[in-house]
Amino acid sequence: MLKDKIKELAAQYTPEFIGVRQYLHANPELSYQEFETSRFVQDQLSQWKIPFQVMATTGVVGLIKGRNPDKRVIALRADMDALPIKEENHVAYKSKKEGIMHACGHDVHTTVLLGAARILQELKTEWEGTIKLIFQPGEEKNPGGASLMIKDGVLENPKPQAIFGLHVHPGLETGKLSFRGGMVMASADEIYITIKGKGGHAAAPHSTIDIILVASHLIVALQQIISRNRNPLAPSVLSITSFQGGATTNVITSEVKLMGTFRAMDEQWRFKAHELIRKLSTELVHSMGAEIDLHIDVGYPVVYNNEALNAVARTDAAEFMGKENVLETEIRLGAEDFGYYTQKIPGCFYRLGVMNIEKGITSGVHTPTFNIDESAIAIGAGIMAWLGSTIEFKE
Repeated sequence: MLKDKIKELAAQYTPEFIGVRQYLHANPELSYQEFETSRFVQDQLSQWKIPFQVMATTGVVGLIKGRNPDKRVIALRADMDALPIKEENHVAYKSKKEGIMHACGHDVHTTVLLGAARILQELKTEWEGTIKLIFQPGEEKNPGGASLMIKDGVLENPKPQAIFGLHVHPGLETGKLSFRGGMVMASADEIYITIKGKGGHAAAPHSTIDIILVASHLIVALQQIISRNRNPLAPSVLSITSFQGGATTNVITSEVKLMGTFRAMDEQWRFKAHELIRKLSTELVHSMGAEIDLHIDVGYPVVYNNEALNAVARTDAAEFMGKENVLETEIRLGAEDFGYYTQKIPGCFYRLGVMNIEKGITSGVHTPTFNIDESAIAIGAGIMAWLGSTIEFKE
């Protein structure tokens, strides 16, 4: 059976897969700078005689054709970039690049897709259709590598009927997967506000425009956009995360800069909220005598899992893993540029458990001590190969 052959190859290549992950972990690269990683991926695909092309400078797209290659086209996606975080793990494969770390598991994602690619290539006479392998740059930074890959035509020639992506989950035990249909992750927009006014001596506030006070009122007032305008059943969050202004105790500064993030699970509400933020901010600041410059950097859209595709994938995953090992993914207000793909074609973004409490592997993503139970790598490669080779889906 195909399932057994996939599991056998995943187990056989486990030491190799782990070695790949450790190499990538030790050699992280920031968003849109994944040149070494891209070359490594290209070298691996070349070694396995998988044809590929380069997109969006560092992205790599491979094609594996099984029997009857026109019958179905399924895309499998991994991201490759790392984060500007100094690693604090004491492991042999610790990052060699000061201040850069694979703290979100993209080294694992790339390894898993490479593993799936090798398995699918070896078994290509055992399954039907075509698999498109998408290794993309820049998931961690606007405008998102997915958007750039789409502009370069990654979803054309051939066009996939569906796309799958996974993400490591440090809150889920190794050996478990989780799926969810519908809204899974939030949109993410960045807010930049500059407030200006006449500065002066702190002992004479009546002769100034106290923009520290203005900014403070604005921060508080912005929260009513969430509490009094949003449907309380629709998750959303607005956080001002930076307040920069003033340098000494006796001067009322003439400029304050605020930064923050806005997250939503509903695209219609998302853009309505943008207008509310602009209106409230402008009117409040002007009413207090100051000037404002506001910019909302529109980021990633909501990740929406096609419900029919997710249901089929979850059933197939249960067949591969055992029903008891396939759980329900929670809604998260984190963001993922996988949402760009799901705006274009049916998508399924699922979670791979990497936690091992006994080994002390429990740190969250985007932390300097994030790590994984490496036995999850073979599971990830196996399930991705299985879903890619078996899913029959037409919307």
